[in-house]
Amino acid sequence: MEQAVSRILVAGATGYVGGRLVRRLREKGYVVRCLVRDRSRFPLASDEGLEIAEGDVLRSDTLANALSDISVAYYLVHSLGAGGDFAERDLIAADNFGRACAKAGVQRIIYLSGLGRSSDDLSEHLRSRQATGERLRAGGVAVTEFRAGVILGSGSLSFEIIRNLTERLPIMLAPRWIRTLCQPISIANVLDYLVLALTAPESAGGIIEIGGSKITSYGELMAVYARVRGLKRYLIPVPFMTPRQSAYWIALITPIQANIVFPLVEGLKNEVLVTNDDARRLFPQIELLTPETAIRRALEKIELDQVDTVWWSALSATPTVQSPVRYSQKEGLLLEQREILVKANSTVAFHVIERLGGSAGWLHLDFLWRIRGFMDKLFGGVGLHRGRRSRQKLALGDPIDFWRVEAYEENRLLRFRAEMKMPGNAWLQFRILPEGEYVRVRMTAIFDPHGLWGRIYWYAFWPAHLFIFDGMMAELKKRIEHRYSAYVRL
Repeated sequence: MEQAVSRILVAGATGYVGGRLVRRLREKGYVVRCLVRDRSRFPLASDEGLEIAEGDVLRSDTLANALSDISVAYYLVHSLGAGGDFAERDLIAADNFGRACAKAGVQRIIYLSGLGRSSDDLSEHLRSRQATGERLRAGGVAVTEFRAGVILGSGSLSFEIIRNLTERLPIMLAPRWIRTLCQPISIANVLDYLVLALTAPESAGGIIEIGGSKITSYGELMAVYARVRGLKRYLIPVPFMTPRQSAYWIALITPIQANIVFPLVEGLKNEVLVTNDDARRLFPQIELLTPETAIRRALEKIELDQVDTVWWSALSATPTVQSPVRYSQKEGLLLEQREILVKANSTVAFHVIERLGGSAGWLHLDFLWRIRGFMDKLFGGVGLHRGRRSRQKLALGDPIDFWRVEAYEENRLLRFRAEMKMPGNAWLQFRILPEGEYVRVRMTAIFDPHGLWGRIYWYAFWPAHLFIFDGMMAELKKRIEHRYSAYVRL
């Protein structure tokens, strides 16, 4: 089977699993093509040897070129974070993709779905995952459908919920779903299955349930995390907390916005367990990790700043990025521009700017940034808890708190696009201009207001900008000068 594989397409390459799968496949020597909506916003677009094809699974007419000369296609797309009727969009996308694969002569589709027995009154999210597999099969191409439950890995959605709840809450009110059984699997094992399926022709056309080496509960997972971290945590059972109340609480405490949390919490009533030994029979060489080992590995990756992807990497993670607005193409923008002149070079200046956000904060009046993030959370936005994928480096498309990197030119330009709730579109841009022994750092806040409310919003926040941005630039100058003096001494 391996010799029959020519080119592999990965649909969903900007996502948590997709981004890691691309790297794993390339390490194995496969020729990989990524299907993305906008290559200019794809972090791996500049990687040598990686093929990029633009297309949208919701538009069938854009898929033919992407699927040309493809033998196996991975389908790792979902619409959960895009709001509205995600289940209907998922079915349309799967129908388009399945039919396009059949027309292009693709031999097989490999799809990652969700565990759960259909007889268990599945949540809308889990039903959607499995219905998507059915729709892919309807196209006529053989589908290998892997069904997984909780995926544990640095930056995974499940891991981040467990991590944030356990880290932030010494005492947690525990609703009934915390006792629901699950079979968590390490992201490393998920990738093992996805890659080995290429050389396992007997897996074609099958539905394969995958899970880790141990059955546990969500409460026990939190206890394991606390034990690994050396934390004392207490769970107090409560019978009265509804799934919707739980969802609001999780959305407030964790980096996950409400429109994603609600369908996920609904699914916590369902046990997600492996019910047969097909995975072990077809892939006996895979050594399954325990939840504790998976959590330890995830924490080590975070500590070493080696997190490849995070759950919010996907460009569909928030509705605002579905139709990106390029501010340079628009008129009527509201701008605020500030400059500092610093004795340094471009490399040092960019190095300091690139480390903004996350645990490092935003240099000045951080409590106001946190208040703005809290307000965003209350209105269903992403809030400020997302942090960063890496403490040291940014890449095109990287999420950073309630921003996303929209433009990245090393030592020259860094532009963030806001993903918070607001009546308009906003950007924060840093441009570095060398001037002899100095560099001029120009920061520009840009706002594209939507109607009258957009302008009211801008001018309401303008007084706060005076304090925040002036202080931010003053602190930025100090840090660049300090780092440059250390650089010169070296």
